[in-house]
Amino acid sequence: MTDHPIRLLLADDHPVVRAGLRAVLETEPGLAVVAEAATAEDAVARAAQGDIDVVLMDLQFGRGMGGAEATAQITARPGAPRVLVVTTYDSDADTLPAIEAGATGYLLKDAPPEDLAAAVRTAFTGRTTLAPAVADRLMNRLRAPATSLTRRETEVLSLVAEGLSNQTIGQRLHLTEGTVKSHLARIYAKLGTDSRTAAVATATDLGLIRR
Repeated sequence: MTDHPIRLLLADDHPVVRAGLRAVLETEPGLAVVAEAATAEDAVARAAQGDIDVVLMDLQFGRGMGGAEATAQITARPGAPRVLVVTTYDSDADTLPAIEAGATGYLLKDAPPEDLAAAVRTAFTGRTTLAPAVADRLMNRLRAPATSLTRRETEVLSLVAEGLSNQTIGQRLHLTEGTVKSHLARIYAKLGTDSRTAAVATATDLGLIRR
């Protein structure tokens, strides 16, 4: 352990959430909240200053960069702080990009305060803490890879769920319309469905895309 407290940056666009996290963490021995950020861009800039040990990162910010992208930028630097994602979302569409981006842990905002403090200390040492729902889902992906979607398939189906056409999805993801259709064909095969509506419903039930 260090001779100074574990220094924390709270990155969340909701002041009430930051206040709640601060209230919980400031009562814990050996933890100190030294900064807050209301945007992902601010979090990246603040984390680069060299005096942060662990960033508590939300995934969804109102506008601009998201939490997964910010996590990737923060963790790409040498000597970077650890990033612990603290969010309300547990779908594959959220967890996988964050973990791929280099997050050390992933907790949900309804976690008990003692779990949050323990996760911060665990992240500081470089070990991983996963919310039980997230850990279960990752285990299921490993056990049954046939029903798990690739990141690109997840992106395509998430946009289908928003009601976008194949053409619009292609434009959004810089894909041809034919490529979008082939992604959908693979999605239907994996999920055992034969329509956009059924694929969205099944993927939502399985927690592959956000409700």
